Amino acid sequence: MAPQLLEGTVADRPRSEAIRKPRAVWPSNPVAALWDTMVGKKIVMAATGVVLVGFVIAHMLGNLKIFLGAEAIDTYAAFLRTMGEPLLPYGGMLWVVRIVLLGCVALHITAAVQLTRMSWAARPHGYDTKDSIATTYAARTMRWSGVILVLFVVYHLLHLTGGVVGFQAGEFRDLSVHHNVVAGFSVWYVSLFYIVAMACLCLHLDHGVWSFVQTLGWNNARRTSTLRTLSRLVAVAVFAGFISVPVAVLAGWVR
Repeated sequence: MAPQLLEGTVADRPRSEAIRKPRAVWPSNPVAALWDTMVGKKIVMAATGVVLVGFVIAHMLGNLKIFLGAEAIDTYAAFLRTMGEPLLPYGGMLWVVRIVLLGCVALHITAAVQLTRMSWAARPHGYDTKDSIATTYAARTMRWSGVILVLFVVYHLLHLTGGVVGFQAGEFRDLSVHHNVVAGFSVWYVSLFYIVAMACLCLHLDHGVWSFVQTLGWNNARRTSTLRTLSRLVAVAVFAGFISVPVAVLAGWVR
């Protein structure tokens, strides 16, 4: 009689944990799973970047009201604090906007830092020789311009929003935007710092808008030149719009 080589049926055999419990195809938290990938972080940077670029353009247009006179810019400042009333309290909508912007900035910076670390981890040893022809100056200085912009935002809030720095005692007046802007930008080194910060913003926008259209897959061989030009036009227009105010104050055109 031949020896029994197989005992029992296939169904009776013990199965491994992997076979008994099939792995879930859909993660329990798809948002967290997406965030853990480089693609997810780039999407977050693009989405928050759109919000921040929209705010920058709106803020620039609001600043340009100073050329319409003190009443126009001061009325605009009062509107920002009363919008949403009576549904929201005084300044309520403005704080909602600030919280959203703060969240976007936090996500944008976090995604940028983590993307950089992931890139370094993927290439622990640098190139012996690195060809920078395919990149731009804006792309190579992206991190430094970002750091300068964060410092600028902090100073800007303390300066023209809170009146904590850059003014002599009693010189800052709440909601008197025209007066505060003229008094603040009359100090040449303060205006110079603003102009330098706006140059960094210009570089950041140039590369940021271009990266955004790439992340969304809008660029192709035919559109590359047009989209590249569009990103630079947006950056230059924002730069010119913002620096026009301190330049006009220093030149005596706004007083």
